[in-house]
Amino acid sequence: MTDKKQPNRAPLAYENKDFLNGPDGRILRILAEYQEPLARFRRERIQDTIVFFGSARFHSRSQAEEALQLLHKPGSATPAPPEEQAGIRRAKADVEMAAYYEDARRLAFMITQWTRSINQPRHRFVICTGGGPGIMEAANLGATEAGGKTIGMNINLPFEQMPNPYITPELNFEFHYFFMRKLWFAYLAKALVIFPGGFGTFDELFELLTLAQTEKLAKRITIVIYGKAYWDRVVNFQALVDAGTISPDDLDLFYWANTPEEAFATLKDELTRYHLERKPSHDKGPDIAKTRP
Repeated sequence: MTDKKQPNRAPLAYENKDFLNGPDGRILRILAEYQEPLARFRRERIQDTIVFFGSARFHSRSQAEEALQLLHKPGSATPAPPEEQAGIRRAKADVEMAAYYEDARRLAFMITQWTRSINQPRHRFVICTGGGPGIMEAANLGATEAGGKTIGMNINLPFEQMPNPYITPELNFEFHYFFMRKLWFAYLAKALVIFPGGFGTFDELFELLTLAQTEKLAKRITIVIYGKAYWDRVVNFQALVDAGTISPDDLDLFYWANTPEEAFATLKDELTRYHLERKPSHDKGPDIAKTRP
């Protein structure tokens, strides 16, 4: 009797790492970045969010002042070299901009303290950020200090943006695809708070303004732009109206705020009116507890 060699079994498709990590597995990786967060949001009973955007480069006031103190050498008779002077100017600017870090922290605390008093079966208006340092860290910290859950949606970058330590562990996400991360920012959001920032903040602000302008949002998202003095220096919204590139009514797509108290009052009023009281007919946003992929 001749022995027959048993053929080697082929790997199961979902265990084939070469396939999953290659070009042909891209659609599965994209779907995973939709389905896995969805499962976690359901498990943690998250109904909706307030998203904070802003610079990753801001520091707390204590950190900024300490860094400046290390550079500043009062009483020195010798002028500092140009590169050292530039470092001192940068450190002084960091101290000034640290006010936004502290304001984001305070606002997130106030929002979370309020939302924890809302008697509903799922968590409402949970603070959500991009999960990194700066304004993101400040908002996650403020929400944590108020005893609430808080979400971080990090992105895998070449320069290793690491998640800040104030994210609720079960709600700490890392994305490969920017567009899937953006989907989750918008999908659950009932409000956005836009603090001063750079290219990334501009991208996030104007994408959401465009969706609101073109009525592509299935729900009302309140947009609060924080720090009018900063934004007036970097974006001339009135010039867009004057040039005819946006309509005057487009300036009503967002609110301004200059203090945590002012921002909180706007958010509380809008969220109560449109999402806690009787739901108006134009708000057809998805219910994450019922949504199926």
